[in-house]
Amino acid sequence: MTNTLYLRASKPQIAPYVIFSGDPWRVEVLAKMLDEPQHIAFSREFNTYTGSYQGLKVTVSSTGIGAPSAAIAMEEMYQCGMEVAVRMGTVMGLKDDMLGKFNIPMGSMREESTSATYVPVSYPAVADIELVHCMNRSVVQHGRQYVNGINCTMDGFYSQMRQSPLSDRLALDVRENFARLKRYNISGIDMESSCILVLANLMGIKGCVVTITTVLENLKDTLEGDARKKAEEDLCRVVLDGLLIYDQEVRKSE
Repeated sequence: MTNTLYLRASKPQIAPYVIFSGDPWRVEVLAKMLDEPQHIAFSREFNTYTGSYQGLKVTVSSTGIGAPSAAIAMEEMYQCGMEVAVRMGTVMGLKDDMLGKFNIPMGSMREESTSATYVPVSYPAVADIELVHCMNRSVVQHGRQYVNGINCTMDGFYSQMRQSPLSDRLALDVRENFARLKRYNISGIDMESSCILVLANLMGIKGCVVTITTVLENLKDTLEGDARKKAEEDLCRVVLDGLLIYDQEVRKSE
């Protein structure tokens, strides 16, 4: 069977359950938690494995940073038979008490541009409610805290999320961006979620986002060292166990 253009994957190699990580190296961490992981390919920013977790067949793949490459990953996994998509990653929190907490949004503001090439911006970016509930339960089982709110997905890291020498020279004040989003009670900002949620709904598959807050606005506080490493390991376990809960309690009853 012909491989997909960018991920270099084919339908027999991909599980119905797919976890997407922005970071290709976080894929390596999760792959070590799987039984008999098979390395499918590492092509461009897309690093892909398929294995099993307590008997559940799972694929994990990276998307790189941003909505355009996330859309490519979604499209090609959909070609390979993906039925459930979970974005597993990190998020910039907009509330001071969020550092180290899970952010599992019910929906996302569509301020990235990629999803608008598929459908008008009036189309909502929302998560599957049953999948969200399963991930919430998994977070609690792991002794962590979660927030279910609305996040915002944007395209520009150094123009919208982190002040830089160029943004200073161009008089782009990211603090104004944070203030605007806080007025809307937005819990966090990332660069992929709304695109993934929109495409999941257009594809008629289940989708959700599970992120952990590793930085606060404009990097005014960050998780570092062992705390960051532990948070990312917990993130991988939470998503795997959440899929297991979903498969055992929701999918099999449908």
